[in-house]
Amino acid sequence: MAKDLSISYLLDFYGVMLTKKQHDFLSYYYDEDLSLSEIAENEGITRQGVRDAIKRAEAQLFDMESKLGLAARFKELKDNLSEIKDCADKIYEYNLNHSLSMEVNDNATRIKSIADYLMDRE
Repeated sequence: MAKDLSISYLLDFYGVMLTKKQHDFLSYYYDEDLSLSEIAENEGITRQGVRDAIKRAEAQLFDMESKLGLAARFKELKDNLSEIKDCADKIYEYNLNHSLSMEVNDNATRIKSIADYLMDRE
């Protein structure tokens, strides 16, 4: 089973909707990097039982994301906020090198500040 980093990301969004065991198994496997055998030994079940539980939980996460799209939307918002910050920086730099408008400078700084605030609220 290839470890997929997007599972950890989806677990952050939808983990509370899984059973405690499903959440724990995914967390052990993806976040704590335990092997199937290690999880099985710790939980007192078979390695195959752990694998099956992980596969079912992964399928549920992907199903929830396909229906709700929260993780994709969040990533899109973060990417767009980053682009807004980059544009604000370019406006600020251009203003410093060309027109030196205090109003443009203040607005570019404010835009960047708001984008920083929104990005830090994750």
